[in-house]
Amino acid sequence: MSIPANLKYTESHEWIRTEADGSVTVGITDHAQEALGDIVFLELPEAGRSVKAGEAIAVVESVKAASDIYAPLAGEIVAANSDLAAGPEAVNSDPYNAWLFKLKPTDSTALDALLSAAAYGSLIGE
Repeated sequence: MSIPANLKYTESHEWIRTEADGSVTVGITDHAQEALGDIVFLELPEAGRSVKAGEAIAVVESVKAASDIYAPLAGEIVAANSDLAAGPEAVNSDPYNAWLFKLKPTDSTALDALLSAAAYGSLIGE
């Protein structure tokens, strides 16, 4: 199972990549997509929406179950991956390239509280 070292992670299985402009890109981990099975539908947040850390803001549906996706940080949604909404199966083949949404955090120091790749690996038993 892949756990890229350059990303941060949440206990609810989202990955977070910091971008040069200070925004963060968010998706679900390889572990999450494997547990869900074939993903068939995504409900993504709209740009401009203000969110709180830990708030359920998106839904991933698979042939097995539906699962909420949580905001890893407080901030404003600046983009959702509309291509992915039209072709959600891309998450199954490449979860670290198939981002769900981008967020401009209100407090960038909150990133420090997220899990490292090693800590996330320990959490999932890798």
